[in-house]
Amino acid sequence: MINATAGTSQTAPTTAERIRSACARGGGAMLAVEGVEPAPTPVHHLLDDGSFAITAPSDGLPAAMALTSHAVGVHAVLEITDYAPLPLREPVRSLVWISGRLFHVPTSDVSELLDLVASKSPNPALLQVNTDPTRSLGGDTPYVLLRLEIDSVVVADSTGAESVALGSLLDAEPDPFFASEPGWLQHLESAHRDVVDRLANRLPSALRRGRVRPLGLDRYGVQLRIEAEDGDHDVRLPFATPVNDVTGLNQAIRLLMGCPFLNGLRARRI
Repeated sequence: MINATAGTSQTAPTTAERIRSACARGGGAMLAVEGVEPAPTPVHHLLDDGSFAITAPSDGLPAAMALTSHAVGVHAVLEITDYAPLPLREPVRSLVWISGRLFHVPTSDVSELLDLVASKSPNPALLQVNTDPTRSLGGDTPYVLLRLEIDSVVVADSTGAESVALGSLLDAEPDPFFASEPGWLQHLESAHRDVVDRLANRLPSALRRGRVRPLGLDRYGVQLRIEAEDGDHDVRLPFATPVNDVTGLNQAIRLLMGCPFLNGLRARRI
């Protein structure tokens, strides 16, 4: 990805921050175990001990294999797809692969762990997890709770692939705007093409020959996707300094646009 106006301060999320944001956004997540069709995982929450609490279909083979593997666990990969909130030609912004050992959570621990996850990351799918120790896998409860002990974490996007240490992942936080980003980008695309066009004026002239679309928004800047005849090009327009709230975000975007009314100036009356 091109950084159009790189400065001396941090201009983009760290790899760990990008992964935490992708996990928090949810998106499409699948649990893969060798020899078995991947299963959807609507809940995938990073715990403080460095493992992931995830849900899997209660009637699926990954859940059964985790249960029968006991203390050994079974090798598995959690794949999280970060989709752009707009209908782009290539909608996948990044892929995260989390490899490790998959374990069944004892039914005596399920309720407490569900409460912990819900307090940090509420998800309706948590209400569909089997908490009845007398109920076998399958039946009328769609999901079981599993735990993935992490061996490695890798993220890949248009710039390439990069791994991140577990300690860095635990120290990082999701972007403060991860939940609002989809709605804001959709609103920019549908109702504020003038803003997108003014941001596009910051691009090198060689990159203005395609259709410019909003691709991402975080505390460090705005990402644009140029869909051109020779392919797609991603460009980051960094803010002067990272922002942490909506007020700072609005001002940073206006600064990128070259708005003259940032410091209390008033439009001239006619």
